[in-house]
Amino acid sequence: QVQLVESGGGLVQPGGSLRLSCAASGLTFTFSSYAMSWYRQAPGKERELVARVRKGDGSTNYADSVKGRFTISRDNGKRTVYLQMNSLEPEDTAVYYCNAFFQSLLEYWGQGTQVTVSS
Repeated sequence: QVQLVESGGGLVQPGGSLRLSCAASGLTFTFSSYAMSWYRQAPGKERELVARVRKGDGSTNYADSVKGRFTISRDNGKRTVYLQMNSLEPEDTAVYYCNAFFQSLLEYWGQGTQVTVSS
């Protein structure tokens, strides 16, 4: 059974930082074969891509709204992907989801972790 378990969410003041983690287990193929992404969904809005780290060269891309503030990374040995979030803004408030994607064949989602940015 595939599991993507997110952790690290919570309540933080504007300007603060959080680090999200997503631990994968039960994947059909090796973790390093998957592109790993973080998405988020705010109340009343569609789910949007926040950041992605690809397999192989580990290249990354980010939503314009988080460039320079968020950093995605992966540890293939630990089967874990991270999202370091700095300079958080109230607009970053959302449920953050981990996503694993394999060659248009397989896709998995975590259950989500709430991030709330408020004073």
